[in-house]
Amino acid sequence: MTLQFPLPQVPRAPSRLSKPFGPLFALTLLFLIPAAPVTAATPASSSVMLEDLTSTELRSRIDHGATTVLVPIGGVEQSGPYIALGKHNVRAGLLARQIAQKLGNTIVAPVVSYVPEGAISPPAGHMRFAGTISIPPADFEAVLEGAAASLRQHGFRDIIFIGDHGGYQKNEQNVANKLNRAWGKASAANDARAYALLDYYDITQSAYIAELQKRGHSSAEIGLHAGLADAALMLATDPSLVRSEAMARGPKPGVADGVRGDATRATAELGQIGIKLQVDTSVAAIKQLLQRNK
Repeated sequence: MTLQFPLPQVPRAPSRLSKPFGPLFALTLLFLIPAAPVTAATPASSSVMLEDLTSTELRSRIDHGATTVLVPIGGVEQSGPYIALGKHNVRAGLLARQIAQKLGNTIVAPVVSYVPEGAISPPAGHMRFAGTISIPPADFEAVLEGAAASLRQHGFRDIIFIGDHGGYQKNEQNVANKLNRAWGKASAANDARAYALLDYYDITQSAYIAELQKRGHSSAEIGLHAGLADAALMLATDPSLVRSEAMARGPKPGVADGVRGDATRATAELGQIGIKLQVDTSVAAIKQLLQRNK
Protein backbone atom coordinates (compact mmCIF):
# COMPACT_ATOMS: atom_id res chain seq x y z
CA MET A 1 0.00 0.00 0.00
CA THR A 2 1.39 3.37 -1.01
CA LEU A 3 0.90 6.33 1.29
CA GLN A 4 -0.18 9.51 -0.42
CA PHE A 5 -0.03 12.98 1.03
CA PRO A 6 -2.07 15.89 -0.33
CA LEU A 7 -0.05 18.67 -1.83
CA PRO A 8 -0.10 22.04 -0.12
CA GLN A 9 -2.40 24.74 -1.44
CA VAL A 10 -0.73 27.21 -3.76
CA PRO A 11 -1.36 30.74 -2.51
CA ARG A 12 -3.11 33.09 -4.89
CA ALA A 13 -1.19 36.16 -3.82
CA PRO A 14 2.52 35.74 -4.67
CA SER A 15 3.70 37.81 -1.72
CA ARG A 16 1.64 36.24 1.09
CA LEU A 17 0.53 32.69 2.01
CA SER A 18 -3.20 32.58 2.59
CA LYS A 19 -3.49 28.98 3.87
CA PRO A 20 -1.35 26.78 6.12
CA PHE A 21 1.08 24.31 4.63
CA GLY A 22 -0.05 20.71 4.28
CA PRO A 23 1.18 17.54 6.02
CA LEU A 24 3.90 16.80 3.46
CA PHE A 25 5.61 20.11 4.11
CA ALA A 26 5.30 19.64 7.87
CA LEU A 27 6.78 16.14 7.61
CA THR A 28 9.67 17.49 5.58
CA LEU A 29 10.38 20.18 8.17
CA LEU A 30 10.34 17.57 10.92
CA PHE A 31 13.33 15.81 9.35
CA LEU A 32 15.14 19.06 8.59
CA ILE A 33 15.07 20.42 12.15
CA PRO A 34 18.28 19.32 13.91
CA ALA A 35 17.94 17.37 17.13
CA ALA A 36 18.76 19.20 20.36
CA PRO A 37 22.40 18.70 21.29
CA VAL A 38 23.15 16.21 24.02
CA THR A 39 24.71 18.06 26.95
CA ALA A 40 27.11 16.66 29.49
CA ALA A 41 25.81 15.79 32.93
CA THR A 42 25.83 18.73 35.35
CA PRO A 43 28.93 18.54 37.55
CA ALA A 44 28.67 18.43 41.33
CA SER A 45 27.84 21.84 42.76
CA SER A 46 30.78 24.08 43.55
CA SER A 47 28.74 26.23 45.94
CA VAL A 48 30.05 26.93 49.44
CA MET A 49 26.49 26.98 50.80
CA LEU A 50 25.55 23.81 52.66
CA GLU A 51 21.93 24.01 51.51
CA ASP A 52 22.99 24.00 47.85
CA LEU A 53 24.79 20.66 48.18
CA THR A 54 23.53 17.12 48.28
CA SER A 55 24.46 15.01 51.29
CA THR A 56 26.87 13.02 49.12
CA GLU A 57 28.54 16.15 47.78
CA LEU A 58 28.95 17.55 51.28
CA ARG A 59 30.40 14.26 52.56
CA SER A 60 32.99 14.38 49.79
CA ARG A 61 33.87 18.01 50.56
CA ILE A 62 34.44 17.23 54.24
CA ASP A 63 36.48 14.13 53.42
CA HIS A 64 38.69 16.25 51.14
CA GLY A 65 39.45 18.89 53.77
CA ALA A 66 36.48 21.27 53.99
CA THR A 67 36.25 20.93 57.77
CA THR A 68 35.58 24.61 58.60
CA VAL A 69 31.97 25.75 58.72
CA LEU A 70 30.52 29.22 59.27
CA VAL A 71 27.20 29.57 61.09
CA PRO A 72 25.81 32.99 60.04
CA ILE A 73 23.32 34.53 62.47
CA GLY A 74 20.85 37.19 61.39
CA GLY A 75 17.53 38.15 62.90
CA VAL A 76 14.17 39.63 61.99
CA GLU A 77 13.80 43.17 63.32
CA GLN A 78 12.39 46.52 62.36
CA SER A 79 14.65 49.10 60.76
CA GLY A 80 12.29 51.99 60.33
CA PRO A 81 10.29 52.79 57.21
CA TYR A 82 13.04 52.16 54.65
CA ILE A 83 15.02 48.97 55.42
CA ALA A 84 13.29 45.59 55.16
CA LEU A 85 12.86 43.34 58.20
CA GLY A 86 15.23 40.68 56.88
CA LYS A 87 18.33 42.88 56.58
CA HIS A 88 20.43 40.89 59.09
CA ASN A 89 19.58 37.55 57.48
CA VAL A 90 20.53 38.77 54.01
CA ARG A 91 23.75 40.45 55.11
CA ALA A 92 24.88 37.54 57.27
CA GLY A 93 24.32 35.04 54.46
CA LEU A 94 25.96 37.08 51.71
CA LEU A 95 28.99 38.07 53.75
CA ALA A 96 29.48 34.55 55.09
CA ARG A 97 29.54 33.34 51.49
CA GLN A 98 32.26 35.86 50.60
CA ILE A 99 34.29 34.96 53.68
CA ALA A 100 34.07 31.24 52.91
CA GLN A 101 35.10 31.76 49.30
CA LYS A 102 38.19 33.71 50.39
CA LEU A 103 39.14 31.16 53.04
CA GLY A 104 38.73 28.07 50.88
CA ASN A 105 37.76 24.64 52.23
CA THR A 106 34.91 26.32 54.12
CA ILE A 107 31.17 25.67 54.09
CA VAL A 108 28.37 28.06 55.11
CA ALA A 109 25.53 26.64 57.21
CA PRO A 110 21.97 28.03 56.92
CA VAL A 111 21.39 31.45 58.45
CA VAL A 112 19.98 31.36 61.98
CA SER A 113 17.03 33.75 61.65
CA TYR A 114 15.28 33.57 65.02
CA VAL A 115 17.17 35.49 67.69
CA PRO A 116 16.57 37.43 70.93
CA GLU A 117 15.13 40.85 70.19
CA GLY A 118 13.74 41.81 73.59
CA ALA A 119 10.64 41.26 75.70
CA ILE A 120 7.49 40.27 73.86
CA SER A 121 4.78 41.10 76.40
CA PRO A 122 4.82 43.88 77.27
CA PRO A 123 6.85 44.64 74.14
CA ALA A 124 10.18 46.40 74.52
CA GLY A 125 12.81 47.68 72.10
CA HIS A 126 12.32 46.51 68.53
CA MET A 127 9.31 44.43 69.57
CA ARG A 128 7.33 47.67 69.70
CA PHE A 129 7.35 47.68 65.89
CA ALA A 130 5.51 45.31 63.53
CA GLY A 131 7.45 42.37 62.14
CA THR A 132 10.15 41.94 64.76
CA ILE A 133 10.45 38.33 65.97
CA SER A 134 12.06 37.54 69.32
CA ILE A 135 12.88 34.30 71.11
CA PRO A 136 14.24 33.85 74.65
CA PRO A 137 18.05 33.92 74.95
CA ALA A 138 18.14 30.37 76.37
CA ASP A 139 16.24 29.03 73.37
CA PHE A 140 18.54 30.88 71.00
CA GLU A 141 21.61 29.41 72.66
CA ALA A 142 20.05 25.96 72.50
CA VAL A 143 19.57 26.35 68.73
CA LEU A 144 23.24 27.29 68.28
CA GLU A 145 24.32 24.35 70.44
CA GLY A 146 22.21 21.92 68.44
CA ALA A 147 23.41 23.26 65.12
CA ALA A 148 27.07 23.09 66.17
CA ALA A 149 26.69 19.57 67.58
CA SER A 150 25.10 18.42 64.32
CA LEU A 151 27.92 19.90 62.26
CA ARG A 152 30.55 18.33 64.51
CA GLN A 153 28.84 14.96 64.12
CA HIS A 154 29.30 15.16 60.36
CA GLY A 155 33.02 15.89 60.57
CA PHE A 156 33.39 19.65 60.77
CA ARG A 157 36.23 20.55 63.11
CA ASP A 158 36.12 24.36 63.24
CA ILE A 159 32.62 25.73 63.81
CA ILE A 160 32.45 29.53 63.71
CA PHE A 161 29.50 31.68 64.73
CA ILE A 162 29.18 34.95 62.78
CA GLY A 163 26.52 37.30 64.14
CA ASP A 164 25.24 40.35 62.25
CA HIS A 165 23.39 41.91 65.19
CA GLY A 166 24.90 43.36 68.35
CA GLY A 167 22.31 42.17 70.83
CA TYR A 168 23.35 38.50 70.93
CA GLN A 169 27.14 38.67 70.65
CA LYS A 170 27.51 37.57 74.29
CA ASN A 171 25.20 34.61 73.61
CA GLU A 172 27.44 33.42 70.80
CA GLN A 173 30.41 33.52 73.16
CA ASN A 174 28.46 31.70 75.87
CA VAL A 175 27.67 28.86 73.48
CA ALA A 176 31.23 28.60 72.14
CA ASN A 177 32.60 28.42 75.69
CA LYS A 178 30.05 25.78 76.70
CA LEU A 179 30.74 23.61 73.67
CA ASN A 180 34.50 23.77 74.07
CA ARG A 181 34.24 22.73 77.70
CA ALA A 182 32.11 19.78 76.66
CA TRP A 183 34.28 18.80 73.72
CA GLY A 184 37.63 19.27 75.44
CA LYS A 185 40.74 20.84 73.98
CA ALA A 186 41.71 20.30 70.40
CA SER A 187 44.23 17.50 70.36
CA ALA A 188 45.96 14.99 68.16
CA ALA A 189 42.55 13.41 67.75
CA ASN A 190 41.58 16.63 65.92
CA ASP A 191 38.33 17.08 67.79
CA ALA A 192 36.10 20.06 67.07
CA ARG A 193 36.28 23.60 68.41
CA ALA A 194 33.65 26.34 68.41
CA TYR A 195 34.36 30.04 68.02
CA ALA A 196 32.37 33.25 68.33
CA LEU A 197 33.83 35.56 65.70
CA LEU A 198 33.09 38.86 67.42
CA ASP A 199 35.46 40.73 65.09
CA TYR A 200 32.89 40.41 62.31
CA TYR A 201 30.46 42.68 64.15
CA ASP A 202 32.91 44.79 66.15
CA ILE A 203 34.57 46.18 63.02
CA THR A 204 31.30 47.88 62.05
CA GLN A 205 31.32 49.72 65.37
CA SER A 206 34.91 50.93 65.14
CA ALA A 207 36.92 51.08 61.91
CA TYR A 208 33.88 51.41 59.66
CA ILE A 209 32.52 54.36 61.64
CA ALA A 210 35.97 55.96 61.54
CA GLU A 211 36.04 55.60 57.74
CA LEU A 212 32.63 57.25 57.43
CA GLN A 213 33.71 60.10 59.70
CA LYS A 214 36.78 60.67 57.51
CA ARG A 215 34.36 61.29 54.66
CA GLY A 216 32.52 64.02 56.55
CA HIS A 217 29.68 62.08 58.17
CA SER A 218 28.85 62.87 61.78
CA SER A 219 28.17 60.36 64.52
CA ALA A 220 24.56 61.53 64.67
CA GLU A 221 24.15 60.90 60.94
CA ILE A 222 25.93 57.52 61.00
CA GLY A 223 23.57 56.51 63.78
CA LEU A 224 23.09 53.44 65.93
CA HIS A 225 20.22 51.77 64.06
CA ALA A 226 18.87 52.29 60.54
CA GLY A 227 21.10 55.33 60.15
CA LEU A 228 23.59 56.04 57.37
CA ALA A 229 25.92 53.13 58.21
CA ASP A 230 23.12 50.58 58.38
CA ALA A 231 21.45 51.73 55.17
CA ALA A 232 24.76 51.93 53.29
CA LEU A 233 25.61 48.33 54.20
CA MET A 234 22.19 47.25 52.97
CA LEU A 235 22.53 49.16 49.70
CA ALA A 236 25.85 47.38 49.13
CA THR A 237 24.41 43.92 49.73
CA ASP A 238 20.82 44.02 48.47
CA PRO A 239 19.42 47.42 47.40
CA SER A 240 16.01 45.86 46.73
CA LEU A 241 15.50 45.77 50.49
CA VAL A 242 15.90 49.55 50.81
CA ARG A 243 12.98 51.90 50.13
CA SER A 244 14.87 54.75 48.53
CA GLU A 245 11.95 57.18 48.30
CA ALA A 246 11.15 56.87 51.99
CA MET A 247 14.83 57.13 52.87
CA ALA A 248 15.25 60.31 50.84
CA ARG A 249 12.58 62.01 52.97
CA GLY A 250 14.79 61.52 56.03
CA PRO A 251 13.95 60.30 59.54
CA LYS A 252 11.25 61.73 61.75
CA PRO A 253 12.40 63.70 64.80
CA GLY A 254 13.38 61.41 67.67
CA VAL A 255 13.13 57.65 67.36
CA ALA A 256 9.37 57.32 66.96
CA ASP A 257 9.82 55.57 63.61
CA GLY A 258 12.50 53.16 64.87
CA VAL A 259 15.42 55.08 63.36
CA ARG A 260 18.49 56.32 65.22
CA GLY A 261 20.54 58.20 62.65
CA ASP A 262 20.02 59.81 59.25
CA ALA A 263 20.37 57.61 56.16
CA THR A 264 19.52 60.34 53.65
CA ARG A 265 23.08 60.39 52.22
CA ALA A 266 23.67 56.63 52.34
CA THR A 267 25.14 55.06 49.19
CA ALA A 268 26.21 51.61 48.08
CA GLU A 269 29.76 52.95 47.69
CA LEU A 270 29.89 53.83 51.38
CA GLY A 271 28.47 50.43 52.19
CA GLN A 272 31.17 48.66 50.19
CA ILE A 273 33.76 50.15 52.54
CA GLY A 274 32.09 48.41 55.47
CA ILE A 275 31.55 45.14 53.59
CA LYS A 276 35.23 44.95 52.66
CA LEU A 277 36.26 45.66 56.24
CA GLN A 278 33.94 42.94 57.56
CA VAL A 279 35.05 40.32 55.06
CA ASP A 280 38.79 41.05 55.22
CA THR A 281 38.81 41.33 59.02
CA SER A 282 36.87 38.10 59.40
CA VAL A 283 39.12 36.17 57.02
CA ALA A 284 42.25 37.33 58.84
CA ALA A 285 40.76 36.55 62.27
CA ILE A 286 39.65 33.06 61.22
CA LYS A 287 43.06 32.27 59.76
CA GLN A 288 44.63 33.23 63.08
CA LEU A 289 42.20 31.06 65.03
CA LEU A 290 42.80 28.05 62.82
CA GLN A 291 46.59 28.51 62.90
CA ARG A 292 46.57 28.86 66.69
CA ASN A 293 44.76 25.57 67.14
CA LYS A 294 46.74 23.43 64.73
